[in-house]
Amino acid sequence: MKQKQTLVIRVIPAVLMCLLPLMLPAQSETSVDIGSRLELFVDDFLIEKLDGTIRVLHRPHDEGPVLVFDKPWEGQFCGYTTVIKDSDRFHLYYRGLPVVSKDDDDIATTCYATSVDGIHWTKPELGIYEVMGTKKNNVILAKMGSITHNFSPFLDTRPDADPARRFKALGGTGEKGLFALVSADGVHWQKLSDEPVITRGAFDSQNVSFWSEAERCYVCYFRSWTKGEYKGYRTVSRTTSPDFLHWSDPVEMNFGDTPREHIYTNQTHPYFRAPHIYMAIAARFMPNRQVLTEEQAQALQVNPKYFKDCSDAVFMTSRGGNRYDRTFMEAFIPPGYGLQNWVSRSNYPALNVVATGPAELSIYVNQNYAQPTANLHRYTLRTDGFVSVRALYKGGRMHSRLLTFSGHKLYLNFATSAAGEIRVEIRDSADRPIPGYTLEQCRPLIGNEVERCVTWLNGDDVGSLAGSPVRLLFDMRDADLYALRFK
Repeated sequence: MKQKQTLVIRVIPAVLMCLLPLMLPAQSETSVDIGSRLELFVDDFLIEKLDGTIRVLHRPHDEGPVLVFDKPWEGQFCGYTTVIKDSDRFHLYYRGLPVVSKDDDDIATTCYATSVDGIHWTKPELGIYEVMGTKKNNVILAKMGSITHNFSPFLDTRPDADPARRFKALGGTGEKGLFALVSADGVHWQKLSDEPVITRGAFDSQNVSFWSEAERCYVCYFRSWTKGEYKGYRTVSRTTSPDFLHWSDPVEMNFGDTPREHIYTNQTHPYFRAPHIYMAIAARFMPNRQVLTEEQAQALQVNPKYFKDCSDAVFMTSRGGNRYDRTFMEAFIPPGYGLQNWVSRSNYPALNVVATGPAELSIYVNQNYAQPTANLHRYTLRTDGFVSVRALYKGGRMHSRLLTFSGHKLYLNFATSAAGEIRVEIRDSADRPIPGYTLEQCRPLIGNEVERCVTWLNGDDVGSLAGSPVRLLFDMRDADLYALRFK
């Protein structure tokens, strides 16, 4: 009898294990809550499937030079530029370095320009430091050692940030580390600490930082090397801080399953219209990829040490953590026409993308490096226009992931041809069209707008669906879809 009981006890669990999948409810897909955030298609975060559509990287348009580095204390080695939009004013920061020598730290300065439109720039005579025998200059930092080599500021958007420290910055190199600085006006700066705040890294580049509202901490993306000690590939590491003084152990960034390349400057920053998405318009450095002959370099008066490599700009994104999305290996901003653009360390983007019009973004790029003609170019892009989901004339579809939202209306940033259009269908969690929001009931969107409300035959109100898991189906023809938002 005891043996039979034992046998029964052993058999029942086995039977239950076989029947368990039939007894339990099916696992449901987890929806992503986008609330009323603006979402761009720079990655596949919202995309479930592309059917006859593709994602396209758009190249900015070169608007020409906006600033020439023609002051004696500026020169042909100006670089590591940052542009900041502060309300109705633009601030521009860059390294002044007329010659390269072992005494760079004594010669380098941090220069400043200002603008009301981001297009026309003024170099104010600040009178803060005497440089080359005069105080009539636009220098905001001098004689500060390695800090001026790569000084990189940001406007602190932390809600409770001290007004006396609303601007913050990092600067320094691997020998000592990165020092923290603060300012009330972005012009007059002081050290936050006499000791470096980040010490584990190479830092031989522009090391960028910002307040991340999404991650609720300060973040720094800085230069490191894949094999350490200036060996291997130039790459990017990341560290975080609750107070801008105490920083976490660095973590090297992951680029996914992509070919390894030298990333010289990373220029990672929160996109001002969607700060949960970090844009990284990075400088890709191609060592020993020589285009110019010695005779051509001499004709352009390129410094002899700076024409045997070339560079361009690439586009990456991140949503926090130690991963970059490098879907697009192609150049975002390739070198322009003319041999002067094909020298070493030219075409390095400035930090930050800013708005310079109601439907225009501006990106700034250092060009003609190591030449007497060194300058800063402005490039433009439509608002949110980094990447689009594109359908050709024959048409295609994009299926979104399961998502929840808040708001009453759906807005799209899109462009079509005269023959093209976009229609939107809202489906339930079982992927069934919701009556009233089908493709057949959607009024086609035709045109080219940064924000247009989607409407159906019964109107544009989608508030009754807010908070419930839904999918979006986009039926497109000869059209580009850049972004969406519920509000």
